[in-house]
Amino acid sequence: MVGQAAQSGQGRLVAVVVTYNRLAQLRVTLPRLLEAAPEALQAVVVVDNASTDGTGDWLRGQDDGRLHAILSPDNLGGAGGFNLGMRRAVEMFDPDWLVVMDDDARPAPEALAAFHAADLRGWDAVAAAVYYPDGAICDMNRPAMNPFRDAATFLRYAGGQGDVAHLTPADYAGDARRVDWSTFVGLFLSRRAMQMAGYPDPRLFIYADDVLFTLGLTRAGGQIGFLPEIRFEHDCSSLAGGSSRRLHPFWKTYYYHRNQIFLYRALAGRWFWPVILLLVAKWTLKVRHHKGQRGPFLKLLWWAVRDGLTGRRDMDPAIVFRAAGGG
Repeated sequence: MVGQAAQSGQGRLVAVVVTYNRLAQLRVTLPRLLEAAPEALQAVVVVDNASTDGTGDWLRGQDDGRLHAILSPDNLGGAGGFNLGMRRAVEMFDPDWLVVMDDDARPAPEALAAFHAADLRGWDAVAAAVYYPDGAICDMNRPAMNPFRDAATFLRYAGGQGDVAHLTPADYAGDARRVDWSTFVGLFLSRRAMQMAGYPDPRLFIYADDVLFTLGLTRAGGQIGFLPEIRFEHDCSSLAGGSSRRLHPFWKTYYYHRNQIFLYRALAGRWFWPVILLLVAKWTLKVRHHKGQRGPFLKLLWWAVRDGLTGRRDMDPAIVFRAAGGG
């Protein structure tokens, strides 16, 4: 029985995977997880966000007793999916640790063994070293320190004098170290971490939910460690068909910019207003990259700025989708 799986190393570990319309990736990630022995990984909870590519039927056809699929009737976004999956995993299994990931991310073959063998004393959460399939460091999953932590660092950050927030290649070749935030790819969360930080805010829908969650853990007194010996692979295609100038699908415009305001409010402290005013001006200039969609872009951006500054998090996704013309 799953509930009788022997504890190993750090105790009971449960994986949470959120998926949406990426069945080809899930077909790689799920077997990678289930290859782990039951004493290394007690269960895998997969949240399917109302996929339309056959993911639900494929999950129903799997017969591994450690797999527990949650087939949501609605697309909850990444934030809602992780909120649901993490809650359900805790309720069902009472794990000592959770490890969370997207459907296109998976542990390297020895990653879970490295986790169980690691010295985790002092750490409430652990961020893995995430790489692209070709072995290069995955930039979007580099853990980081707050660039607004002191005046000197802020001035370097504002002046564009190098990357003063995210970890460097030297950190990936070094020893364990503390970080302020990480992403939901190869993030291990202890029971204490969840007691301190709760669960991701499902109202964020997509973008920055993981950074805001881990920042919240740090501010609650939690310690997040980066352990480079724990390696994950991220076969991400998040920027396919889009860029930071013009997001694809188009509706992401609202969530990206709104949640950036929430993030900078959490990070910047007394520097929030000068920073956000400069950012809004910069974002507005993106209109030149939206030929044929300039009106809808400005509408979505205005909503994002309004809701970000007022703290509104309850915008109905259906309204956002309609304003974007479904694109």
